[in-house]
Amino acid sequence: MDILLFIVMVVLGFVGSFFSGLLGIGGAIINYPLLLYVPSGLDVADFSAHEVASISMFQVFFASLAGVLAFRKNRKNGSAVVHKGLVMYMGSSILAGSLISSFASGYLTGDVINLIYGTLAILAVILMLIPNKGKEDDQAGQIAFNKGIAIGSAFLVGVVSGIVGAGGAFILIPIMLTVLKIPTRTTIASSLAIVFISAVGGVIGKLTGGAIPLWPTVFTIAGSLIGAPLGSKVSSKINVKLLRYGLVVLIALTAIKVWSSILMK
Repeated sequence: MDILLFIVMVVLGFVGSFFSGLLGIGGAIINYPLLLYVPSGLDVADFSAHEVASISMFQVFFASLAGVLAFRKNRKNGSAVVHKGLVMYMGSSILAGSLISSFASGYLTGDVINLIYGTLAILAVILMLIPNKGKEDDQAGQIAFNKGIAIGSAFLVGVVSGIVGAGGAFILIPIMLTVLKIPTRTTIASSLAIVFISAVGGVIGKLTGGAIPLWPTVFTIAGSLIGAPLGSKVSSKINVKLLRYGLVVLIALTAIKVWSSILMK
């Protein structure tokens, strides 16, 4: 066991999940470039795009599982409500999309996976710059939404996010707030369950598709389980607006690097 590899992967898992918990965005949009470029830059490992997507998918699974368990433990009456109908429709649809794309990603080239990440990174930058304001909170059981749009959008989110090992939260939440008009607190609570379902499909797909570096994945998960809850705690005590814009710049630069490496070939 390479101790340097262990340290690097734990740190990367911690850093990616810390900022995910701090800023309330999907962890994979941060973790993917970290896993793709940092280990190779430090000469401790050289992961392919397929391996990076697999590590990221497992990290999303355990991080979202921890989030679901924490929500159930800390839930207060009326503080946040999971809409069961929304989770049923969008969860089943995103599960199908994530499962299909995670399995099919094994047949894609590394450049195609990087291209999809580059596209998602640009989308993430746009969504992070647009204020997402949901409507006033209401009783979850009385919320009406377009089932066709919910099913279709969730399936597409599952397809594109499953390829790069993401849960799709950074796309899913704006859709729920601005398109489906779901109240904010219900969106946050329900999206947590939906992303976890997406991660289940992604993990199954990655397991069947192979290309999973076992120990680096374990090390990354270990770091993420520490970083995510810590980031969530810190976020309640500081103003993260400046950090959020800084992350926008970082993700934009990463997208430029990914696109340039593809176009320069």
